[in-house]
Amino acid sequence: MKDLTTYIKSVLGIEIDIKPLDKLMVNKLPMYLKEGYKWQEAFLMDRTCLLAELKEENAFGMAQIEKHIEQTKNTFDLPVIVIFNKLEAYNRKRLIERRVAFIIPNKQLYVPEFFIDLKDYNNAAPKETDKFTPIAQQLFLLHILDKHQSLLLEQKTFKELAVLLKTNAMAITRAAENLKQHEIIGVAEGKEKFLQFKSERHELWHNAMQRNLLVTPVIKRVYVDEMPDEHLLLCNASALPEYTDMNDVRQEFYAIEKNIFYKLQKKQALINMNEHEGKYCLEVWKYSPTLLSELEQPDAPVVDPLSLYLSLKDSQNERIEMALDQITDKYTW
Repeated sequence: MKDLTTYIKSVLGIEIDIKPLDKLMVNKLPMYLKEGYKWQEAFLMDRTCLLAELKEENAFGMAQIEKHIEQTKNTFDLPVIVIFNKLEAYNRKRLIERRVAFIIPNKQLYVPEFFIDLKDYNNAAPKETDKFTPIAQQLFLLHILDKHQSLLLEQKTFKELAVLLKTNAMAITRAAENLKQHEIIGVAEGKEKFLQFKSERHELWHNAMQRNLLVTPVIKRVYVDEMPDEHLLLCNASALPEYTDMNDVRQEFYAIEKNIFYKLQKKQALINMNEHEGKYCLEVWKYSPTLLSELEQPDAPVVDPLSLYLSLKDSQNERIEMALDQITDKYTW
């Protein structure tokens, strides 16, 4: 809390009085809120508000936190501000979109009830177009998933990487330039060129997520009544049981690479295709899901866990959010 008071004084030029929330008020909260947060009462800009600091950093997903704050606001009829030590850029954006007040000391202060939105502009998210290209993202995810370095990506020439990704050397060159532009890699140049990743795997993942470089592999979702005659991998909620403790869902989801999809569409081989409902949901992907899947789950008919995470990270379903937390805990360290 000392960091918090110092931060608020530095950005607003005012003092904030903070004290533990009265026990009688705390006892009005359900057990999961009493145990999950450290509750404080604060007097800021001539108004009383509540501060909710998570006792364990990743105890709850964003959807849960939103519900907790709304429940507490309704209980006490007071503004509630969540205190984070750190928070990824995409989660900050989500809280702002939902008008959930939060403070990250020395980073950002967002309290819409008080018309306050101050942030560290040096760490602002990049422009929407400033992302990984599909092939750059494939290379990046291959490296993150290759925990035991069985692929030896950094020892492969650009020509060998092109064979691995079933593309051409020029496409690999452009992907390498994209990764280099974002300071993810360096390129060892000589007679042949080689990628050199600049950080440990978990640092690379955290950095890319914080800077909003990674994109969803999904272009669109359509529904059909019959499965096309192609080898397709389970994705979306149908793939989550393979990597998490989430149960199977009724709707079946399958990933299909865009070129295969458009070929089938041209041949009118997709039965009763529409954007609303059907026995099967097809996710049209920007890149082939097969290569990454073969690395992580060679015998399982599911997409890789990190592309799966990226395809669902904006979900507002609490069960899916909890499952995604399991994926990042397991596959990015």
